Amino acid sequence: MLGVLGDLVEDIVVWADGPLRHGTDSGARVFRRRGGSAANVACFAAGQYPVRFLGCVGADPVGDGVVAELGGHGVDVRVQRHGRTGSIVVLIDPDGERTMLPDRGAAKLLERVPDEWLAGLTHLHVPAYSFDGEPVGRTAVDALARVRQAGGTTSVDASSTGMLEQFGRERFLALLVELAPTFVFANRSESAFLGLLVDGLPGPERARLAAATVVTKSGAEPTAVDVPGDDLFTVPVPPVAEVRDLTGAGDAFAAGFLAGFLRNGDLRLAAGLGHRSAARVLGSPGASLGGGGRGGGGGEGGC
Repeated sequence: MLGVLGDLVEDIVVWADGPLRHGTDSGARVFRRRGGSAANVACFAAGQYPVRFLGCVGADPVGDGVVAELGGHGVDVRVQRHGRTGSIVVLIDPDGERTMLPDRGAAKLLERVPDEWLAGLTHLHVPAYSFDGEPVGRTAVDALARVRQAGGTTSVDASSTGMLEQFGRERFLALLVELAPTFVFANRSESAFLGLLVDGLPGPERARLAAATVVTKSGAEPTAVDVPGDDLFTVPVPPVAEVRDLTGAGDAFAAGFLAGFLRNGDLRLAAGLGHRSAARVLGSPGASLGGGGRGGGGGEGGC
């Protein structure tokens, strides 16, 4: 079973009709969605591989709703209940680019997970957001170590350049060295910021993560897969009919990649499945499936 630890929140997605007009009204469409990077990965993976989500939400109606929504996709949801369920305002410009205003709330309050939550996990994936805040930061490090000690594989997603800047570049690199994950996922700007892949070549910090395969996504450009002790290779991204909202595309990629890797271990095929999964969210609001991408339709709501 694939495990995913991290945020389960409510997304308030705002599609702006045009540039925001300061000090007055700006036209928009507003959508409420179940969100959270880790929850997105779990949701997208659920149709491809057995998956369990580990997290924390508030003891409130919003928490009840997001837990029920995620569980409705076949995810084995394990949550603690503390504080207030988090929410994120996601502003989407007409080109599909995102500006996020996070209030993670209870997602930061996850305490040490019980042994039974980790039982049966062959892989644990953690977005870097979960290292930002306590006690969830300690909890994430502890859970990754326990899965690795039990013989499982692990992965970390760099998540956000803004979050990495706030967390600290050197501090995050040192954490990756300590965690020794099987995979590190990053987009082009995150990978360059960390010094892992710069202008398509291994960066100055790559050698510090000697045990990790670094997977760098570059939007419509080929994804680079840098395997320790082997030549870096790239996997092209198939064209996508419509890009309206990039929210959740990276999470969907990680879900498809990990499901493919856990099924057959072929990294090229895993990257291709990641692209196929990501394409399905690009035409719909938030991290939800719509008709706008190569590989599938579905309704506007949920995964």
